[in-house]
Amino acid sequence: METGRLKNERSIIMAELRLFYQEEGKLKISKSIDVLKKVNLKDMIWIDLIDVSDAIETELEQFLKIYIQEDEEIEEIEMSSRYIQTEDSIVANSNFLQDNFQMQPVSFILKNGILVSVRDTELKSFNDTVKKIYADSKNFTTGYHVLVALLETRVEYDADMIEYITDQITNLSRTLNTEDDLSQDILMSIKDHQEKVMIIRQNIIDKQRVVSNMLKSNLFPQELLPRLTMVIKDINSLFEYTRFGFDRLDYLQDTFLGLVNIQQNKITKIFTVVSVIFMPPTLVASIYGMNFKFMPELSWKFGYPFSIFLMIAFAAAVLLYFRRKKWL
Repeated sequence: METGRLKNERSIIMAELRLFYQEEGKLKISKSIDVLKKVNLKDMIWIDLIDVSDAIETELEQFLKIYIQEDEEIEEIEMSSRYIQTEDSIVANSNFLQDNFQMQPVSFILKNGILVSVRDTELKSFNDTVKKIYADSKNFTTGYHVLVALLETRVEYDADMIEYITDQITNLSRTLNTEDDLSQDILMSIKDHQEKVMIIRQNIIDKQRVVSNMLKSNLFPQELLPRLTMVIKDINSLFEYTRFGFDRLDYLQDTFLGLVNIQQNKITKIFTVVSVIFMPPTLVASIYGMNFKFMPELSWKFGYPFSIFLMIAFAAAVLLYFRRKKWL
């Protein structure tokens, strides 16, 4: 189901190159790498690479004197590989969560105020950041400003995804009214939501580690540090929501298992009661089923009705006893 911003991260694989630069105080965009040779690099803000060819990556590396990591390096989970800072550049790798809860690795390279982003799929958070840049281009003078805006937008989407999952958990909770509503699908749904909350939490931790290192960097403009601090605070608040989601799912799982136990106990109780009720009639039938020669009732005219009466009477007595004890 796609709701609100969860219509966002669509994974449409499409090779594209976008270069954002300032020209005479206006924001311009080009899809040709040749523009690098025509524009002053001081006016270049952001170069966005979406599944581009190796030839374009190589040309960018040579022109900007940077190194674009391979996919394996971008996906590396070690912190030493996810954030690298040199004298004049920053390389930060992070995962952007899509609406199908798949992680999309993105690499950011910052050098001389130019942001280079490398990814394989279209991400709505990037497109929305582009809209923000066009709406207020004067406040996006460097790649640092673009990167902070991208992180802010991404954290907003993470919050929306948590809200979406919270609504799903609430709906799931409403299905657990009685033990009559139990099914394996509910348990599998709880497991599915637990995995999704775990993925969101992992994604948030990834952002926290990257932004924390950016706050320590001496390359970031001082004016952006308060915004990065707010991003960290927002991330920390999201941790509380994910923890709340985990707690609710644990509670739902315990409730489900408790209802299953109640249901099983009722079934066991029914079988026990039925067994006890039929024990006295079985005893009577066993006694009169013995083939002894001298049994007073064998020649009695009312022997058969008498045995049936005893069976019914004993069964009714046990049943009445259970009802008085409120076991039924």
